Amino acid sequence: MSSASPERTPVAAFDFDGTIARRDTLVPFLASVAGRRAFARAALGRSAQLVRVAAGRADRDVEKEALIGSLLTGRAAADVAAAGTTYAARLWAAQRFRPEMLERLAWHRAEGHRIVIVSASLDAYLEPLAPKLGVDHVISCSLAQEDGILTGALVGGNVRGPEKVRRLQTWLAGAPVELWAYGDSAGDDELLALADHPTRITR
Repeated sequence: MSSASPERTPVAAFDFDGTIARRDTLVPFLASVAGRRAFARAALGRSAQLVRVAAGRADRDVEKEALIGSLLTGRAAADVAAAGTTYAARLWAAQRFRPEMLERLAWHRAEGHRIVIVSASLDAYLEPLAPKLGVDHVISCSLAQEDGILTGALVGGNVRGPEKVRRLQTWLAGAPVELWAYGDSAGDDELLALADHPTRITR
């Protein structure tokens, strides 16, 4: 006599930039923290590397961490966290989100599904924004710190591609789930491939 298979928990995993948000949110946040001039100088100083990334000849994750490090290393973690809370409030007030994705979030909430953001953006602003969106959990990039000072590194690296799947599976801890996934870029390919119900968001 075979035993019944365990019931699967419905989970909806959303990318953020370009999926829930209409466009990139990381660059404006970095510019708001470091100042627009400092951001422009840092971006200009790494322009050659960024061109190589765009052409597929350099590691996107390495260059992202290097740019963040050039802007945030040595800053007080509490100050950046406070800036993240302020930035989250600005994003919410401006409602710079895709209406159809807000509708999908509302549908998943009404169905009682667990909702998680899986994003390469920073938790400094995604975590304070999540309750406003009705999101249960955030998996995203975290800024490493020592004694309350940012080191410029990302804890565990960039949350993109296979890393999105690895982090999501760690959070799920082996629980059987029925997975919906939403993403707009190549960095979401592995997440979408994992899902029972994948949705590719087009611009």
